[in-house]
Amino acid sequence: MLAVVGTIPEQKFPLIAGKVTLNGNRICIKGEKVDVNRGTPALLAAAVKTGEMLGQSELFGYLVGDIGLGDGSRRLYEYLSRNLEHLNFSAITFHYLQPDVDWHNRVLFAVEKMAKRPVLIADAGFMYAAKMSGQSQEYDLFTSDIGELAFLADETAPHPFYTRGFILHEENRVPDLITRAYEHNNASLSLLVKGEKDYLANRQGIQATVNGYMENAMEAIGGTGDTLTGIASALAGAGMDISKAAIIAAKANRLAGYYARPTPATQVIEIIRHIPGALEEILQEKK
Repeated sequence: MLAVVGTIPEQKFPLIAGKVTLNGNRICIKGEKVDVNRGTPALLAAAVKTGEMLGQSELFGYLVGDIGLGDGSRRLYEYLSRNLEHLNFSAITFHYLQPDVDWHNRVLFAVEKMAKRPVLIADAGFMYAAKMSGQSQEYDLFTSDIGELAFLADETAPHPFYTRGFILHEENRVPDLITRAYEHNNASLSLLVKGEKDYLANRQGIQATVNGYMENAMEAIGGTGDTLTGIASALAGAGMDISKAAIIAAKANRLAGYYARPTPATQVIEIIRHIPGALEEILQEKK
């Protein structure tokens, strides 16, 4: 089973651990309902639709409210550090949490005590914490955008705010930034860089690129990077090799966007609805 850890941008949203479902445009967990727009709800919705297509409907979520102050994130970090070692997941994806090196390390220690180590995926704030702690190589996959990659590539930056100005975020710098990230052990075992072109890389270099079905309007739609991570997470949780999961997710995410015929006003849930059909088509091509 896949577990997803993240935050909801609502101050009063409680700390909840439970099975996640998708009802219309809302994520449902333990009686709470959250609109799918971007961030962790978009990731969860994409993972749910991917699981449905794969015939694996169970998805577990760990969520808490946090509007950027970090109080909710710290509560969730503490909860995970006390409970993860007793659980059994095939994969865990850590998403939007305020980066905190000490709490990150406590969570990682709890993961190491699990009876069977799950596939570990990190994005957004938790990926920042992994890099800041020097523990990037403990993760199977980071799903970064180009700006986040620039932080991974800066070996001296203690926080994303301090990424050096000469490390530019331009698309044509991606291969160089990937190389720098691995040279300084700041990237996971596999790295998926999301952008105009998606890159899959590891310590040996760029392994594959995906650039088909590009819909320009998707650049203006919040949450499309989160959906890519959600698809890859669900595929990995179903037992697919992490590199294969990342590439298939990149292709399916683009194809779902293509089928949605998006405009800048399109909401990410409209793209998510096309994930099962897009994923089925990509998987058929692999046979």
